[in-house]
Amino acid sequence: MIRKLKIILEMIKFEHTVFALPFAFMGTIVGSIIINGRFPEWMDWVWIVVAMFGARSAAMSLNRLIDERIDRDNPRTADRAIPSGLVSKMEVLLFIVVSFALLFIAAFQLNPLAVVFLPLAVFLLVIYSYTKRFTWMCHIVLGLTIGFAPLGGWIAVTGQITWTAIILYLAVALWIAGFDVVYATQDAEYDRERGLYSIPSRFGVAKGLMIARGLHIASFCAFLMLFFITGLLGWIYLIGVIIAGLMMLYQHSLVTKNDLSRVMFAFFPMNGTLSVVMFCFTMGDILL
Repeated sequence: MIRKLKIILEMIKFEHTVFALPFAFMGTIVGSIIINGRFPEWMDWVWIVVAMFGARSAAMSLNRLIDERIDRDNPRTADRAIPSGLVSKMEVLLFIVVSFALLFIAAFQLNPLAVVFLPLAVFLLVIYSYTKRFTWMCHIVLGLTIGFAPLGGWIAVTGQITWTAIILYLAVALWIAGFDVVYATQDAEYDRERGLYSIPSRFGVAKGLMIARGLHIASFCAFLMLFFITGLLGWIYLIGVIIAGLMMLYQHSLVTKNDLSRVMFAFFPMNGTLSVVMFCFTMGDILL
């Protein structure tokens, strides 16, 4: 059983939680201080982590389960756990049920607004895996889904939504959508041949990379806007935003239409580092 669990955690790239978790913490801290005038209670942190684990685990497992046939036929993904038979569909389904249960339990431990938004969050977590079958806007849907990390953290400790929370949500959503477009360039030809939808398969790799840059510019502007509107975030936060912007710029310099060999480096190490940088500089600004 432990071996199967390890395989499933590897299948869903559990370590990629680093993309969203720092932003969930960022939304939690900023929201709590702006609205409540204090740091979050320690039990809030516990339930937010549980909710994040449940939500991401359920979403990624669903994605692998729903895309099993696509993964099996794609040489790049044929060795994933389900197509290769390392785990059964029933085992993954059980893991999904447990993950959603954790999300529901956590939401009910937080506040009524978290429960109200639970159906929308679950809908996005489920529908994303199907969007590649009917719209090239699938990257935007993914961004809006993972963008719930900071928004969910904010809601969890405040029980309300403000324009600041929405701008933070959009900043993360646009960032996620942008790097997902970059990631999708690897499968542009395969997606086109199989009738699957993505920005690179619809518009080509070159235009796809341009669109990704546009999404990241918009994300940078949204993060920058928080500096001006919160009344809380100062120069240390601003330095973090500038560093994040430079990291996005460097990320795009690594990938060109003629050379996609460094997509994975641009995708994981760079984006994982960026989210941690944003959280650390936000936290440093608040503490100092």
